[in-house]
Amino acid sequence: MPREQGEITAARGALPTGRFAGSVRRMSEFSTPLDDDSVLMPAYSGRLGTEPVPRARLADHETGPAEAYRFIHDELMLDGQSRMNLATFVTTWMEPQGQALMAEAFDKNAIDHDEYPATSAIDARTVAIVAELFHAPGLDPADPLSATGTTTIGSSEAVMLAGLALKWRWRKARLAAGGDASRPKLVLGSNVQVVWEKFCRYFDVEPVYLPIAPGRYTITPEQVRDAVDADTIGAVAILGTTFTGEYEDVAGICAALDAVAESGGPDVPVHVDAASGGFVAPFLDPDLEWDFRLPRVASINVSGHKFGLTYPGIGFVVFRDRAALDEDLVFRVNYLGGDMPTFTLNFSRPGAQIIGQYYNFVRLGRHGYTRVMESLRGTATWLARQLAAQPYLSVITDGSALPVVTLHLADDAPFTAFDVSHELRTCGWQVPAYTMPADAQEVTVLRIVVREGFSGDLAGKLRDDFAAALTRLSAADGRAAPRSVFHY
Repeated sequence: MPREQGEITAARGALPTGRFAGSVRRMSEFSTPLDDDSVLMPAYSGRLGTEPVPRARLADHETGPAEAYRFIHDELMLDGQSRMNLATFVTTWMEPQGQALMAEAFDKNAIDHDEYPATSAIDARTVAIVAELFHAPGLDPADPLSATGTTTIGSSEAVMLAGLALKWRWRKARLAAGGDASRPKLVLGSNVQVVWEKFCRYFDVEPVYLPIAPGRYTITPEQVRDAVDADTIGAVAILGTTFTGEYEDVAGICAALDAVAESGGPDVPVHVDAASGGFVAPFLDPDLEWDFRLPRVASINVSGHKFGLTYPGIGFVVFRDRAALDEDLVFRVNYLGGDMPTFTLNFSRPGAQIIGQYYNFVRLGRHGYTRVMESLRGTATWLARQLAAQPYLSVITDGSALPVVTLHLADDAPFTAFDVSHELRTCGWQVPAYTMPADAQEVTVLRIVVREGFSGDLAGKLRDDFAAALTRLSAADGRAAPRSVFHY
């Protein structure tokens, strides 16, 4: 048999015959660490070590710091580029000075007030700054502790705390009036973030979901008015919905509930979920009344790690006044020599994010935040106009509330929003496609969150990649066409 034929036969997996017999072993006879799914292999054989790393148990021996760093660093390359992640609201860029301050505080536990008094004082200042930004009444400019609230790991914890405050306040009032307090209810839209579902399930509160509809992706004052009763602990209004970035009509909801109370109905407080909009509206829409200027608003949460421009995780919950937070929810702990009031679900938590948030407050001030938000809104509205000119795309929200652009695909498009999302991912962009909540599930959207670090140049590149993706999908009837990467 000619030599070439023997080589081809062996390459196809058959054992060679003749003088090649026994010269090639089956691949299955070889055993390498790559065959073992319980370990991970380093990339630099010999340079930084070749020992496999157990996948799901602690290794028996140490690993050098350079080797450990390089091993983990290389695995993280499989993550998407955070700056090109247009799905997230979370901050993905900070100034080096802010990062340096956070690094200096990585080892500080924010709960150790006596051991880290400066961090504790800064923590109180950030809460007071947020309370003042939201027009909380009765604040003393010389006393940060005059504000009622707390920093949290994020808005999820803040929402849990606000919900508990609503429940405690309602239960006390209900029992004092001789009523039944066994069936607390919370009125909220079907467009809420999942944390509200968690709160209701974890803390035994019945959610009363108000439906949205195609073309109307926020709840209305009339819906809230008709849904409340004596068992309602509160109503939730969203300043910047997750699905579309729209502001709900907080003032209208409060006015509707005022009318209910004035007519002898239940006196229902409002919580504003301003996780996304709380650091946008005060600077871009200062005349919009959504906060404590409305007497019915009892509490507000906001995420510092979203448009507060700080790395995760940092959030706030602030209350109108002391009366809005039942004293029974505040624990006074004798810890490390200090009598410490605490109102959090966590105990130990990092001080670094608090320091990072305070850096932004000091660094930017009102003027700086306004400039940043104006830039983000300008980029978002420009991008919305550009994408509206593309075939098959229509704009649902154009970035004129939150700097968020949401897009709907025409019904006659020969492809889906999920196809567009997939095509954009091949260019490095992470643009999510998803269906809207209950009662509008037939609507599928694409969403782009414009954050600091998403420059005008990047917006232009995204527009061009959108156009190219739509062209490819149109030409292929919805199937991603093969593309040449390079030619010799």
